Amino acid sequence: MAYAIGHISGCHLNPAVSIGLWAGGRFPANKLAPYIVAQVLGAIVAGAVLYVIANGAAGFDVSKGFASNGYDTHSPGGYSLLAALVTEIVMTMFFLIVILGATDKRAPAGLAPIAIGLCLTLIHLISIPVTNTSVNPARSTGVALFVGDWATGQLWLFWVAPVIGALLGAAVYRFIGSSDD
Repeated sequence: MAYAIGHISGCHLNPAVSIGLWAGGRFPANKLAPYIVAQVLGAIVAGAVLYVIANGAAGFDVSKGFASNGYDTHSPGGYSLLAALVTEIVMTMFFLIVILGATDKRAPAGLAPIAIGLCLTLIHLISIPVTNTSVNPARSTGVALFVGDWATGQLWLFWVAPVIGALLGAAVYRFIGSSDD
């Protein structure tokens, strides 16, 4: 997606990333709210498309989770609220560090989408068993609205933790990535 729409919107598909880029000094505050609204609406449309497709299979039951993020009994591996919180904060923090580093003007041009994509792949491999991987509040919202019940009840964590992680990632990158130029 970064190669497809990066030149249009910066490939902002994730409110936590947009907030982290703002905190890192790479995104204007006046564009933050419209981007987040668009990201969430896009995720809801994507959730609707997936719902229509999944509903075409015999035995589909949205109450079984529909890839919603969760903790405790709704975690794929039965991980606690604390484990989910720490996982989502740390994964999002490192995601932001990679994004800010790969898109830094000092980084090799044209390779950022590869580094970012591989980082997101690793994040999924690590955190799917814990939370079903969020690091993106819009993505979490898009499917949780179709599940309702427990998924919307636990959705707060998948907004709070990625935003905290994004802010931490921006702070860390500002510290380690600063130059004396």
